[in-house]
Amino acid sequence: MITLAILTEALHLSEFDAVSAQLRMSPLRERMRPKEGQAPRQAGVLVLAYPEADGLHVVLTRRTEHLRAHSGQISFPGGRRNPDDVDFAATALRETWEELGVGHEGVTVIGALNTLFVPPSNYEVHPTVGTMTARPMFNPNHDEVAEVLSLPLHHLIDDQHKASEEREFNGVRVAVPYYRVAGHKVWGATAIMLSELEQRLRTVMG
Repeated sequence: MITLAILTEALHLSEFDAVSAQLRMSPLRERMRPKEGQAPRQAGVLVLAYPEADGLHVVLTRRTEHLRAHSGQISFPGGRRNPDDVDFAATALRETWEELGVGHEGVTVIGALNTLFVPPSNYEVHPTVGTMTARPMFNPNHDEVAEVLSLPLHHLIDDQHKASEEREFNGVRVAVPYYRVAGHKVWGATAIMLSELEQRLRTVMG
């Protein structure tokens, strides 16, 4: 069972190669960076963990089909940083309130994952990790959220929940790894961030 103590230790490893951990679930196999002179947009997302009977879970959302960016995909709650957000944790907490109706008062920030650049949207994503003492009451904004998903963290370290498929990008077919979550395929930036979390947990749990 993955507990809060294990998760906290995993986020504060003194020596950990976060980039290599992310690349395990990346179709590109190399870290992407903004082009020289390119200023990426800034975003914050929240990896929100809460207890269930089988250990900690994290919340994911399926985006509605009519959204302009990443419609229909599985993601963490989050979005673009506003000028009045004091930091990326504030962005993540604000966006989680707007998307899921979960207020920041009950969330304890315990760490962060490595920043990730997402070329298709030109976003630099800053993941904050927070916890709650009980499963929150979700009140999703149906303009943005089509479905709320609960991912048991122990699924990340069970390879039966991972697979890959071929997809075509810019005329080239590549193997795209993904996690299986509640009947959905979680790939792309969300899978890459989950991959870092997975490898951190594996390091702690041996």
